[in-house]
Amino acid sequence: MKIVLASASERRQELLSRLVEEFEVIVSNFDENTVVFKGNVKECVENIALGKAIDVQKSIHEDAIIIAADTIVTLDNKILGKPKDGTEAFSMLKDLSERTHNVYSGIVLINTKTGKIIKDSLCTEVKFSKLKDEEIIKYIESKEPFDKAGAYGIQGKGGIFVEEIKGCYYNVVGIPLNKLKSMMDKIV
Repeated sequence: MKIVLASASERRQELLSRLVEEFEVIVSNFDENTVVFKGNVKECVENIALGKAIDVQKSIHEDAIIIAADTIVTLDNKILGKPKDGTEAFSMLKDLSERTHNVYSGIVLINTKTGKIIKDSLCTEVKFSKLKDEEIIKYIESKEPFDKAGAYGIQGKGGIFVEEIKGCYYNVVGIPLNKLKSMMDKIV
C-alpha cells in the first residue's frame, strides 16, 4: 500500500526512509494554532498530528497509509515553540541551560482503505549543560534555532548542548523510529 508522509521536515523524511523504501511527501496545511494547549502535552501533540493527517487525507484519492507527526518541547509544562527571532531564541536557550526539559512527539497513522486511525506519543527527557552567553549567541548566528521547537536541533550544532537524554534520541530529532515501526505493523 502507498505510504504518505504528511510533513515537509527533511529530518522526518530521512528517518522514514530507514523504515520504508518508497513514500510520497504531501505537506499538510493544517493550522497548528487551532489546537489549544490545555495543560496536557500528550493530548496536544497527538491532536496536532491528527489535524495534519486528516488535512492530507482530504487530498488523497487512493488507498494509502498516512503518517503525520508533531514535536513539542516543554519546560515546566510550558511549550517552547519555534523562536520568532534571536531574542526569543536566546531566552529559550538560556532557560534550558543546566535544566532538564521534555520533548514529546505525537504520531498519527491513518489507513484510508479501512478508515483505521492510530495515534500515540512518546516523551524523551533532555538535559542541557551550562550554556555560556557567547555559545548561545554563536549558535543563534548559525540560524539553526529558527525552524526548531525549543530553539535547537539535537542532530545539528545544538547537539553539543545536550549533556544527557533519557528515552529515544530519534524522538528528539522528530519521529521515534521504534514507536513508528510498531504502529505501522498495527495499521495494515
